[in-house]
Amino acid sequence: MKKITIIGSGFAGLTAVRTLRKSDKHAQITLISPKAELVYMPSLIWVPSSIASKKDIVISLDGFFKRMNVRHITGEVTSLANHARTVITPTSEYQNDALIIASGGQFLKKLPGIEHAITPCEGLNAVERIRDKIQAMDGGNIAIGFASNPKEPSAMRGGPMFEFLFGLDTQLRQEGRRDKFNLTFFTPAEKPGARLGEKAVKGLLSEMKKRNIKTHLGHKIKAFEADKVMTEGGEFATDLILFMPGMTGNQWFDNTELERSEGGLLKADEFCQTSLKNVFVAGDSGSFPGPEWMPKQAHMADLQATAAAKNVLDALDDKPASHTFKIELMCIIDSNNKGMYISRTLKGGLMLPNCRLMHYAKQIFAWWYLRQYR
Repeated sequence: MKKITIIGSGFAGLTAVRTLRKSDKHAQITLISPKAELVYMPSLIWVPSSIASKKDIVISLDGFFKRMNVRHITGEVTSLANHARTVITPTSEYQNDALIIASGGQFLKKLPGIEHAITPCEGLNAVERIRDKIQAMDGGNIAIGFASNPKEPSAMRGGPMFEFLFGLDTQLRQEGRRDKFNLTFFTPAEKPGARLGEKAVKGLLSEMKKRNIKTHLGHKIKAFEADKVMTEGGEFATDLILFMPGMTGNQWFDNTELERSEGGLLKADEFCQTSLKNVFVAGDSGSFPGPEWMPKQAHMADLQATAAAKNVLDALDDKPASHTFKIELMCIIDSNNKGMYISRTLKGGLMLPNCRLMHYAKQIFAWWYLRQYR
């Protein structure tokens, strides 16, 4: 019997499960993650305004694992051994014939004073803190920004920060207190959202201007303090900082023989194959060949996981890897009541202006996507 281990229960890990089971009903699949649950990250943007709550975002996977005949191990991986044929956790070791690493990444938190900032994509607790702080504020200055991994520019997640920015502006207007707040968007990039395409950059900056959102662009961030953001281009006051740092690989990668990219992620080829035999990677954990704008987002993770799972089955049948993934950026930048659709492929891109239909489309997609795991 084929023994396949998956590390991680996020988008990539679960898509790998579904892809494997579609082709092989009998393989022994073991999935290791801290909890048997999926946190639907795209809906975190709606927590500050109470459009979404925990029940909409955190999905128990017990039923899904039972339907898929998957053994779930609650734990965190600490290292690999025997050329990755052994996965080690603090309490036990698990053997495999093939391994898929889908454990995500971690945020670079080296900036002085970064403890004064909230990183929204760290999960539900982070966005609930944002919600509670905004509710308690009578007014003030709010700074929202992001940065990348300087050694791997694609290892970033900037899109959600535009959504928190525009969503917060909408929320405060709907509450009738926008005039009491100053919103400032900041990033070291001179053209925020450049990976979305030139039209998107113009559209985003135009939207900020229309909403009276200040910008502080093109200056390297030096440090944060409780009441200010400091950059090489000056500093500005703030009462609340929302900041998304660049991403790097998980700490446990250091305890493996896997080849790493300069930015600390797992090096992979177009087939999602790593430097070790029968070890594949998908999602935020990996560094893949492709254009600089290739995104770190759920849609891309799903595409990579599908390819990785198919190549695992081929490898276990002694066939060469042949399945690649489409490089595609696809998102709706939501502002709580409207949404801007943006897509980009190697052949070109498409941007649709803000409209209410896209806001509802994003909510409907979340329901549609999650139904397979409920």
